[in-house]
Amino acid sequence: MLKSASKQKNPEGRMPLAEHLRELRNRLLKSVIAVIVVTIFGLIYYKQIAEFITDPVLNAVGCPEGRTVNLDGSSCARVTANGLLAPFTIMLKVALATGVVVSSPVWLYQLWAFLAPGLHGHEKKYALSFVAAGVPLFLGGAYLAYAILPTSAGALVGLTPNGWENQFPADEFLDIVTRLVIVFGLSFELPLLLVLLNLGGVLTGKRMLGWWRFMVVGITIFAAVATPTGDPLTMSILAAPIIVLYFGATIVALFNDRRKQRRNPDAGLSDDEASDLDLTPLPVEEAEPLTRDDTDPHRRSGYDDIT
Repeated sequence: MLKSASKQKNPEGRMPLAEHLRELRNRLLKSVIAVIVVTIFGLIYYKQIAEFITDPVLNAVGCPEGRTVNLDGSSCARVTANGLLAPFTIMLKVALATGVVVSSPVWLYQLWAFLAPGLHGHEKKYALSFVAAGVPLFLGGAYLAYAILPTSAGALVGLTPNGWENQFPADEFLDIVTRLVIVFGLSFELPLLLVLLNLGGVLTGKRMLGWWRFMVVGITIFAAVATPTGDPLTMSILAAPIIVLYFGATIVALFNDRRKQRRNPDAGLSDDEASDLDLTPLPVEEAEPLTRDDTDPHRRSGYDDIT
């Protein structure tokens, strides 16, 4: 039985280092178990999953039966398994990729659960939204990678000189598909991360808007490096949605900053910046008149004591 650290957390979310490590271990183990469970199902149905992955590409660029080129003489391609152990290796890759993608709701939630104790109470509800919005974004990015694969394959196969035969080694092909799916899925999480940083007060919408030129260039460079195919079409299809999501995150951050400004005019000030002070003098109230009591035995000639 794993010893949970959640029962030992104080209301402020502080824990000793050993408790943090135990919490991290438990979260990682739960994520790994979820991936393993889905991977087992992937092993059972790996042939159907492999056909699901390769069929769109073969429908787009596959060679007719018994031919090495299309009927019109244009280039086509075949998916091949090279080597005695290739089918076994391919089965493991297909199953593991299925486990990582399908179990994404579990390991994204475990990531939130590990970070949540370090957040203030009003920020935890935003962190919970990370899971609700993060899973559709990750799966949306993964589906986009799968959807553009036939188009990318067609563009690349079209570069083949006449008379050449194209063969896609299945293990290499699946590596490309897995990388595309994971890279696209994780890339779609970037705008969500920026929104969470804004909600936590770490990053302002104004600063995000000021970074837009650098972010567009950075996202384009990232897309060029991250896409394993390296063709401009796939790079553009990855970069364009991330740029749109970045500007969407900036708009959300600007609205959130405006909402904070209405509630607290000093919310946008840095730690070393003084807030505006109202130095208008207040009206002085009328002085209270003093009464003189000469019958008091403690008063002598108008003084309060004998001195």
